[in-house]
Amino acid sequence: MRFSQSSRRDLLRAGMYGVCVGAGATVPVFGQAAAALAAQGKAEGKILVVLELSGGNDGLNTLVPWGDDAYYKHRPNLGVPKKEVRAIDQHFGFSAGMAGFEKLYKDGKLAIVHGCGYENPSFSHFTSMAYWHTAAPNSGEEYGWVGRLADAMAPAAPPNYLVNIGARQSLAVRSQRHVPVVFDDPNKFTQEKFYEEKPILETPAKTGVIDNPTRRFLLDTARSARDASALVREAWGKYRSPVDYGIVGLDLPKVAALIAAGMPTRLYYTSYRNNAFDTHVFQADTHKRLLTYASDAVAAFLRDLQRIGHADDVVVMVFSEFGRRVPENVNLGTDHGTANLMFVAGNSVKGGHYGTPPSLTKLDAGDNLIYTTDFRRVYATMISGWLGYGDTHTMLRGDFETFDMFRRA
Repeated sequence: MRFSQSSRRDLLRAGMYGVCVGAGATVPVFGQAAAALAAQGKAEGKILVVLELSGGNDGLNTLVPWGDDAYYKHRPNLGVPKKEVRAIDQHFGFSAGMAGFEKLYKDGKLAIVHGCGYENPSFSHFTSMAYWHTAAPNSGEEYGWVGRLADAMAPAAPPNYLVNIGARQSLAVRSQRHVPVVFDDPNKFTQEKFYEEKPILETPAKTGVIDNPTRRFLLDTARSARDASALVREAWGKYRSPVDYGIVGLDLPKVAALIAAGMPTRLYYTSYRNNAFDTHVFQADTHKRLLTYASDAVAAFLRDLQRIGHADDVVVMVFSEFGRRVPENVNLGTDHGTANLMFVAGNSVKGGHYGTPPSLTKLDAGDNLIYTTDFRRVYATMISGWLGYGDTHTMLRGDFETFDMFRRA
């Protein structure tokens, strides 16, 4: 089969997705490349960090409605006892281990958005996550919402604008113009490639004038991979922090290291991996630990940003692909549900409650919460209210009212 130059370029772009850096053969640290890349300057403007809690976090046992008797009727065994709740008011309180989120909330730096979901929800991890990744429920959108945001904010696609920390690239950062930097362990690098791409991608950086657009694209990508890996490895090698991120840092120390090093990235994407929050069986202790780790890591990240002088520049948005069913199941766990919480944390956040908490007495036919906030309202708030990009209609394929969530400078 033959491909035109443009179609082959699209095919290779789709196959490669991002500049992937993971475990494998090491790439030397190119000091000059790292210095040149760092010379692009510190990230100008505001930075968004997206943290995904994969597996469908149980929002009801995260922010516990301890003042609502219906909660304990639905969860006679699994409900968090009132004496263990970290109460923030007469109705809600955090799970026992979430000291970090409790402090952020009481310091006015944590926004809680209630009832987040969408019409005709899917109970499949893969499908629902794809809807959240693309901000296009019940459709086949090709590009991720963070990738589309990068395309809109920086159509010239400057290098290293978009970073995804993970073993594999998320659909959320798939972009038409940008090649995301994707890495897991900063100390081990290998660029993922098809066998047919290998000779081109391993060609030395000095290539002269290249007329073939497909070859030029691949060589530019290869150079970008080498330069990005050099900067990432150098930044991580220099990073030292007295801040304790707890047992699981959720890759947030790596984000802090890149920000401290002056990586010109505006959009970071990371996750609590491996479907950790899929708590169908014996949920109580496991879920409490997971929440403790996540809460500790986010709170520590914000303290680290304060230390390096970037606390006012960064906001963290936390989400999960769905919540859990309201009643506990017979295995002392919870099954896939619908509406859930989202969190937004940072120095510039006006903390408090946003949206309408779903009713625990008026459930749908499957004993699920009825969503009250389209999750794209929160995305629109990040895009417009935080990053200052106005055209959320084109970005999100619709009009979504934003929340007044950020302090004025």
